[in-house]
Amino acid sequence: WVMPVKMVRGRAVEDRRSRHCPYLDTINRSVLDFDFEKLCSISLSHINVYACLICGKYFQGRGLKSHAYTHSVQFTHHVFLNLHTLKFYCLPDNYEIIDSSLEDITYVLKPTFTKQHISGLDKQGKLYRAYDGTTYLPGIVGLNNIKANDYANVVLQAFSNVPPLRNYFLEEENYKGIRRPPGDIMFLLVQRFGELMRKLWNPRNFKAHVSPHEMLQAVVLCSKKNFQITKQGDAVDFMSWFLNALHGALGGNKKKSSIVTKAFQGSMRIFSKKLPPPDLPPEEKEALLVTQEYQEQMSESTFLFLTLDLPTAPLYKDEKEQLIIPQVPLFNILSKFNGSTEKEYKTYKENFLKRFQLTKLPPYLIFCIKRFTKNNFFIEKNPTIVNFPITNVDLREYLTEEAQITEKNTTYNLVANVVHDGKPTEGAYRIHVLHHGTGKWYEMQDLQVIDILPQMITLSEAYIQVRVPMGEEPVRAGVFNLRAMTPCGVA
Repeated sequence: WVMPVKMVRGRAVEDRRSRHCPYLDTINRSVLDFDFEKLCSISLSHINVYACLICGKYFQGRGLKSHAYTHSVQFTHHVFLNLHTLKFYCLPDNYEIIDSSLEDITYVLKPTFTKQHISGLDKQGKLYRAYDGTTYLPGIVGLNNIKANDYANVVLQAFSNVPPLRNYFLEEENYKGIRRPPGDIMFLLVQRFGELMRKLWNPRNFKAHVSPHEMLQAVVLCSKKNFQITKQGDAVDFMSWFLNALHGALGGNKKKSSIVTKAFQGSMRIFSKKLPPPDLPPEEKEALLVTQEYQEQMSESTFLFLTLDLPTAPLYKDEKEQLIIPQVPLFNILSKFNGSTEKEYKTYKENFLKRFQLTKLPPYLIFCIKRFTKNNFFIEKNPTIVNFPITNVDLREYLTEEAQITEKNTTYNLVANVVHDGKPTEGAYRIHVLHHGTGKWYEMQDLQVIDILPQMITLSEAYIQVRVPMGEEPVRAGVFNLRAMTPCGVA
């Protein structure tokens, strides 16, 4: 912090006007929105940008003939904030303003969290009042759908409710010192995700929703436009790219861990057996099957999420000619990982039989339910309802014998559930999240936030689930009273 001074007879003297600016009552907090890119509204430059605190617009510079200076003279708007240095100025007089009543504005622009604040986030359910009068729970905050970015919003909301990931990004010090190669743009993803987490969990917001504009611009840039704001994307594709990109940007690789792998990485054994070409005569097939190339191979692999395959949806109708939507218990589709269920996988040239078995469970387990199949012409969606328990999903039987001994806690509870409604390419996404402090479930769809009964969650077309080992949720005692609950459709 530098004292605003002027030189009098060679001595530095504080400008008296700094602490007595007459224009502070002209500030209009209701128009201030710091969620958008810090660009001058006239020159579109990022350099030396100031926010006018009377109309909320951004302008470059404050010197004579600068855009901010011209705006102050033309519209008699006098109070400006430098969006980089967080200093306030009065224009056109050009003196720095010092006043503690402005601290709420700098906090909204750049929220900060102490370790003590972070450690208490999941222990209370206090409602906060935004400047616009709406009440909200930090973390349970709507994200603006700018055009067609709901597929990304739900993933960002899910990760915002994974405490180890969230806590890491709430404290900028955790990643500030990471060195990246010159010209590397991927670290922008880290910075923007951290800023978004701090805005979503800010207890002193001016409004009860957040625009992910800057975060999504970083996604568009870093994904080389594979994921866009204006075009609907696939939430699982985005999540997979985002987790791997974040891991790499944090300096992680196959050998070096990051907060991403610490939170989500598990491991499995893959048993793979090559199949002879189907059009070969039987005797040639038998001859091939005894060769080394066609023997079962075992490999170890890590994962950040598990893909669960749905059975093909039958197209039969009931008496009223209505299509019947099939249902399947979660444990049926988890059998893919029991070490004995074989599935055929086809590549361009070869076919393989594979089976899977888990060797290590992660602290946070992500399931992706494979609803979409893509071919050359169109995308098909499988509408099968998966009947899942909210709590008590025990994965012990899907572990190898050695892992069953070493893994202490194998039972997982749901903390986030992403749902896709509607047609494959033009549907909409929503998410259910558990607020740890209150033990209540909330449904978020863009800016809309409503509380929801847990029984309603099991009726949805679940697409992504995030689960945490039972007993390790950061919640108050007695919150999980659903353990005896039977999921819909499962006896």
